[in-house]
Amino acid sequence: MNTQYLRGDIFGGLTAAVVALPLALAFGVASGVGPIAGLYGAIAVGFFAAAFGGTPTNVSGPTGPMVVVFAGLAATFADQPALIFTAVVLAGVIQVLLGVLRLGTYIRLVPYPVVSGFMSGIGCIIIILQASRIVGGEAPPGTVNALLAVPEALANINGMAALLGALSLLIVFFWPPSVAKYLPGPLAALIIGTIISVQFPGAPVIGDIPSGLPELTLPALSALASPIVLKAAVILAVLGAIDSLLTSLVADNMTRTRHDSNKELLGQGIGNAVAGFIGGIPGAGATMRTVVNIRTGGRTRLSGMLHSLVLLAIVLALGPLAEQIPHAVLAGILFKVGFDIIDWTYLKRSHRGPRIDLALMMLVLLMTVFVDLMTAVFVGVFLAALAFIQQLADAQVKRLREQSFSVESEEERAVLEQAGGRISIMAFTGPMSFAAAADLGHHVRETVEPHQRAVVLDFSDVPFLDVSAARAVETVATDTKEAGQDLYVAGLNDAGRSTLRELGADAAIDADAFFPTRLAALQKAVAGLA
Repeated sequence: MNTQYLRGDIFGGLTAAVVALPLALAFGVASGVGPIAGLYGAIAVGFFAAAFGGTPTNVSGPTGPMVVVFAGLAATFADQPALIFTAVVLAGVIQVLLGVLRLGTYIRLVPYPVVSGFMSGIGCIIIILQASRIVGGEAPPGTVNALLAVPEALANINGMAALLGALSLLIVFFWPPSVAKYLPGPLAALIIGTIISVQFPGAPVIGDIPSGLPELTLPALSALASPIVLKAAVILAVLGAIDSLLTSLVADNMTRTRHDSNKELLGQGIGNAVAGFIGGIPGAGATMRTVVNIRTGGRTRLSGMLHSLVLLAIVLALGPLAEQIPHAVLAGILFKVGFDIIDWTYLKRSHRGPRIDLALMMLVLLMTVFVDLMTAVFVGVFLAALAFIQQLADAQVKRLREQSFSVESEEERAVLEQAGGRISIMAFTGPMSFAAAADLGHHVRETVEPHQRAVVLDFSDVPFLDVSAARAVETVATDTKEAGQDLYVAGLNDAGRSTLRELGADAAIDADAFFPTRLAALQKAVAGLA
């Protein structure tokens, strides 16, 4: 084992565990399955993702996005815990498959406005779900239900809980950075709030926490529950993958290294599968814990594994002490988590960028909060793809309309002068999108003038033709033939010729109308004018 970074890994792992403890407890409570499930999830995902993952400095565990999805599932099957944790196991298996099939790179292709929208939406959900708890009320499942419960919670406010909640918010938002190096704000809020609660009881507290090693939870499925469980598993797997890989990018920037996306998904999948078997909530790469680990010296897998072992020791020895932690204090900690998840950087600058990206981000945000995450992501990716294709098509058509040909040689200049403006040249560059291909025929009809007797299509800078582009070429060939004009094709590679031939799109093009260069096509076109 490489001991070069041993001291830094020890400090990094210990510090990350200190930061993870209050968050794991808070996420466990917020999930609806109890604080011990949050700790079990942090232990399992943190250890196995570090041991088998592709980002050595990542510290994994329960995260806000994962808990939001998991909490909805836990509320649906509140009396059937086996079904709840089956989804976690399946999510882990799906992530392992994503890694084995090497799909990690593709998951990172989700457009930034979509990622920003659903992450900000999740941040809003976390805050909404804690709005009642922070003043001593209950937090019903579902965003809308949680919003509707806020007026009742404010009408029946628990003074002690509200005081502890406000104190917790002040600590996590304004804790001095110089002190945070030794005592993180969330842990300080946890300790101070619990001590005050013990001295002045009255606020709702966590209550009984089981101690000791977890029991094995065997997966179970039923015909009625299977669709819901499978859907939740897919959402957890994809969301966890995106969350983890974004954290890996942050780690890369800090350590000047490069992670292995597919290996990272493999490690995350193993961790989540184990978490499901021991009754732990699902997790992913956690940005704040990873940053803390790196800043305090963590550089290898040992730091993440040590972080989990420290949490395991706490579970075995200090469980009874955590029973006095007030819900309002955990709610204050989660408020800060939700606030940090919201993409404030993009929101502050969004008015300077394309309006379509801002609209897409806000749509995904609202759908995440009021519909569901999977629908929000699918709709967001679909609309982003459509917007990109349309922008690409507009740029390609605009380039066609504004094109100005640069004469490649004196010989070509002489041929063009000899043509006397009776030849129309259409030059294309880059891959032709199907949206641009759809407008190609219309553009040629609008551009070619009646006195022009020949049309040259130059594909020298086009790497390939798809079906849409081939059909567009067929339309142009048919139109020019009906107009009594000659058509010449220059620079089309063998793959393009093959595509035209296999689709029968070259039926209206003479076999001798294909030329390797534009000059050769122009020379033939001029000869045909005589």
